[in-house]
Amino acid sequence: MKKKVLLVAALFVGATTFAQDGLTSKKGEAFLPEAGDWAIGFDGGAFIDYVGNMANGTQNNSLSLNNFANTFYGKMFKDENTAYRGSLRIGMGSSSQDMPYGGANGDSLVNVDKVSNGFTFIVGAGIEKRRGAGRLQGVYGAQLMFGMIAAANTSTDYAEALSITNTTSRTLETNNGNTMTVGVNAFAGVEYFILPKFSLGAEVNWGLGFASTGDSDMVVESWNGTAAESTTTVTSGASSAFSLDNSVGANFKVLFHF
Repeated sequence: MKKKVLLVAALFVGATTFAQDGLTSKKGEAFLPEAGDWAIGFDGGAFIDYVGNMANGTQNNSLSLNNFANTFYGKMFKDENTAYRGSLRIGMGSSSQDMPYGGANGDSLVNVDKVSNGFTFIVGAGIEKRRGAGRLQGVYGAQLMFGMIAAANTSTDYAEALSITNTTSRTLETNNGNTMTVGVNAFAGVEYFILPKFSLGAEVNWGLGFASTGDSDMVVESWNGTAAESTTTVTSGASSAFSLDNSVGANFKVLFHF
């Protein structure tokens, strides 16, 4: 607990050690970004939760790389008030499960290997403008977004083959249609520089989006009286949708400038 108090105190002292103009530290370090600067950052929700938990004494408070598995951000400043920006999210998920499977009468239990895989890729690029004379800066601009999302597909491998003594129909695969998204957003928000070239920000986005999803199907194996056969059935057809709405209600960021 003492260490947490000392850390909070150190952050406070660091945040208040600046010259009278409020834009440089006593060491002469500029708080705000300058022409030619770069910035990298990540979703800041986990960081904000961590600082808040430190303040209220939450037990087992932790901050690990697993907390920052969402979107990463980058900026290149053309000048003090203009930046080119990009975002990237790459996510992959895979799970496997061994479970018992019974024959027609439930008396022949064997292992079944069930595997699920999914993938997410979202990239964005845009231009940012900023206003403000102090460490609290307003940001606004526009960006293009593109994404590919593969929902979890599941395949099941049964150790026991279908036969005249095991005729229970069973699902071999569940395949969900991939989704492609394209959007153009206007964004606006604020960014506050706590320390030189270190800021917390929050934004909202509003814009036009298009999403297209492919067919989903299911592969079922059954016994036809003499042999096992597989049948593929479309469970949902392809679809598409347009939207004009807030795409993100509140997007918090932690940014480092250099």
